[in-house]
Amino acid sequence: MTTAFDPTAPHPRLALPRLVAFATPGLCIGALAVGVGVYLPRYYASHFDMHLDIFGLHLAGIIVVGMAFGAVRLIDTLLDVAIGFAMDHTRTRLGRYRVWIAAGAPLLMLPVFMLFIPQGSVGFGYLLGWLFLYYAGVSVLTLSHVSWASVIAANYHERSRVFGAIQVVGVIGATAVLILPIVAAKLTHLSGAGGVAPMGWFIFLAAPIGVALALATTREPVVFDNSQTAFKLRDYWEMISRPDMRRIIVADFCLALGPGWMAALYLFYFHDARGFSFVNANLLLLTYIVAGVPGAGAMSWVAIRLGKHRTLMAASTGYSLGLVAMLFLPKANFPLGAVFMFTMGFLASSFPLLDRAMVADVGDAVRLEKGKQRVSLLYAMITTSQKVALSGSIFLSFLVLGLIGYQAKEGAINTPAAIFGMQLVYIIGPVVFVMLGGACFIGYKLDSKRHAEIRAQLAIRDAMIPEAAILEGLDGGACAPGALIGPAASPR
Repeated sequence: MTTAFDPTAPHPRLALPRLVAFATPGLCIGALAVGVGVYLPRYYASHFDMHLDIFGLHLAGIIVVGMAFGAVRLIDTLLDVAIGFAMDHTRTRLGRYRVWIAAGAPLLMLPVFMLFIPQGSVGFGYLLGWLFLYYAGVSVLTLSHVSWASVIAANYHERSRVFGAIQVVGVIGATAVLILPIVAAKLTHLSGAGGVAPMGWFIFLAAPIGVALALATTREPVVFDNSQTAFKLRDYWEMISRPDMRRIIVADFCLALGPGWMAALYLFYFHDARGFSFVNANLLLLTYIVAGVPGAGAMSWVAIRLGKHRTLMAASTGYSLGLVAMLFLPKANFPLGAVFMFTMGFLASSFPLLDRAMVADVGDAVRLEKGKQRVSLLYAMITTSQKVALSGSIFLSFLVLGLIGYQAKEGAINTPAAIFGMQLVYIIGPVVFVMLGGACFIGYKLDSKRHAEIRAQLAIRDAMIPEAAILEGLDGGACAPGALIGPAASPR
């Protein structure tokens, strides 16, 4: 299929129904953020007897679970760069990224089933092995989806719209999976971390359905580059040494570490320190998650007017101040707690949305300067920083809780000193890191004006590339610059 290319023409804009369909893989990704980030650590710490003997020390319960989550995420970070580089060098008739996302769903489904619906003997080795396979599947699905999104939305402001849609759908998935333990508690009288099995079934089904909808309705623009070379460490260093990318990586690390830290301790904090029942704590978390729907839309709108980096700076400042204010809220006051959690969730929705949109902008700058498509490698750096941050958040927070004598076992009674220490662990770290994340964008240069200049230069250069060069490495046929791979239907 060949289409004429006009460098002055606007980039095709996905109509709303197709945009929603493209974003549907975010259902399972959003659900996993809640299920794995909030419920699984506590579930395994409180329901399974795990222990390790290391250097003569007997480690049990909450520390062992924290070690498992932390160790696997650190090991898994090595995969992301390899996966990202492989994606950028993929050449198939399905496109670069569509073939990867098609493989990501089945790769994720088995470990999700085994983690949320444990089979047989469950110990440290079981948790470690299935977590590793789970994170590998998440890497493939997430990297392929955001990389695909970056080539669908070429315009600076259109990226806020596309990544905003992905964020909204992710929030819907998180909301759906969060409702399940509340319903389970009402129907079966389960409490705390109970009800994880329904979460697993939801994610297990949402992954293939979401990927199938995206593949059936969305085409992939062919992006020319000359990156048909073997991987070299220099390629990685070229990306990570860029000032704009360094800022985004450090900011993303901090903005993942703060909320991830809170998520790991959420049920402990709101039940033991704030005096909420598990049902009300889940409802408050649901309020936080649901706020991401209007939050993502509003933050996308603000980013179009103020710029992505300025919007993120403002949101991170408001979020940090809110965490400090939490200390002064009356305990077990559900209406006031709901208003507070809605505000915090509204602001937090901008963190992943704007970071990912900015990475796509850097990808355009790299392609202009180097002639190489490296967007998946760039996103791999982001997922790597997130995994390191989230592994650190679970490991460090659980380690500190264990050291201060906090008991995670179901039905355990903690001392006032242990509960007070847990409150400090919950608040101080996130405030510091979220503020640092926003501060990373002071003086950031890649704004809408600079990005428009980059896209204009890319359009002119791409228009001069011979058609035969576009699909170098593909069998048969050629597509002109800007041609689309995928279903025959129009992207509009």
